Amino acid sequence: MTADGEPMELTERIAQAVAGVPGVAFLRPGLAGLLRSSVAARVTGHRANPEESRAKSAVRVGQGSAPGTLAIEVSVVLRRGHRAVDVTREIRAAVRAEAGNRPPARVTITVTGLV
Repeated sequence: MTADGEPMELTERIAQAVAGVPGVAFLRPGLAGLLRSSVAARVTGHRANPEESRAKSAVRVGQGSAPGTLAIEVSVVLRRGHRAVDVTREIRAAVRAEAGNRPPARVTITVTGLV
């Protein structure tokens, strides 16, 4: 999902930034995200690389509650030995940095697993 013409590039940039945060094993959506990407593939008829699809569906960008803001949701799997609170703070900072001039009104981070 992208907000009002928000380029998919933002979603991809956020996914890359989050993947580079220490303590993040990989991006992985929960069950709802996997179902959304499966339905989207059927509707569009476009089958992408499964890893790429998972990463893209693990980052959702939408319209925030205030005009001109974004609501961003990220689903990740973390590495054991890292404090989840510290990693999620770094993820939030990376997301805000990538959002640039359109500040996120809300950044939601969901930890879907540990490895």
